[in-house]
Amino acid sequence: QVQLVESGGGLVQPGGSLRLSCVASGIIFNAITMGWYRQAPGKQRESVASITSGGTTNYANSVKGRFTVSRDNAKKTVYLQMTSLKSEDTAVYYCFARFRAGVWGQGTQVTVSS
Repeated sequence: QVQLVESGGGLVQPGGSLRLSCVASGIIFNAITMGWYRQAPGKQRESVASITSGGTTNYANSVKGRFTVSRDNAKKTVYLQMTSLKSEDTAVYYCFARFRAGVWGQGTQVTVSS
């Protein structure tokens, strides 16, 4: 059974940092592109960042220079390091595995507020 479990969300002040983690199980992790999405209240889910099996990364324009996606294949974990957080980054963040029809994690809430 394929499963993705996110952690690391929380409340942070504007300008602060957080690191999200997503641990995968049930898949050949090192062969799969992984991604992070987010969904803010009343908005559609949007892609934030992705990383291929070879380590090529891609970012939404809104987070370029502030967020960094990385992976540790030995730990079957993908990370999203978020810095210089803004109120508009507030959302539920989801981990995604590009495997078969796609696999989603349960989401972790990130709230940026003073």
